[in-house]
Amino acid sequence: MGLIYGYDIYLRPRNVARALANLAELAPPARAVPPLEITLPGGDRLVLPFTSHFKSEPVDCSTSSTLELDTSLMFDVDDALREYAQRNGLKTDGRIQIGYIYATIRFESFLHPGYTSVECWAATSGMSRLFARSANIRKVFTDLTADSGGVCCLFDTGDGAPEQVCWLNGEPTQEIVSSPRFPDRRALVATWSDPEK
Repeated sequence: MGLIYGYDIYLRPRNVARALANLAELAPPARAVPPLEITLPGGDRLVLPFTSHFKSEPVDCSTSSTLELDTSLMFDVDDALREYAQRNGLKTDGRIQIGYIYATIRFESFLHPGYTSVECWAATSGMSRLFARSANIRKVFTDLTADSGGVCCLFDTGDGAPEQVCWLNGEPTQEIVSSPRFPDRRALVATWSDPEK
């Protein structure tokens, strides 16, 4: 099995529609798939430029605990992205399209049931290594966290190693879960405000 690295964003449930709209703004301008209609648990409806399980049929999440999206996102080129593009024969004009990036939205996150998580993970080992090296990819996900009213963004290698805290309570940071500040996930979650506020 290959590497599966990703960025996990934690936000209040009321901000999910905003987060998904912000994620949609990162999609390539030209779409090769029909738009995807989503109904969220609170009744909000969105049209997204992605697929769910590689299909474009409407998805009703009103009785579901998760939403799965297949996305392709645009990133400003940095050295890591330029090298990735050259190695994989991808076009770049200052920006580069990367996909598939799989997004799992858990309406009750594993870390705190009062928060929703948006987990964006790379489809291949090469993309996973790119996620680890590219400062611009990290910036896109921390900016997405900030713009969506998220409380935390973690970089997760998916192999049981401690997560890296990239964004916390309105500030970029570089901490590790298992550090003196955050000896475990409970200590990290304890810094989040009440999800109802």
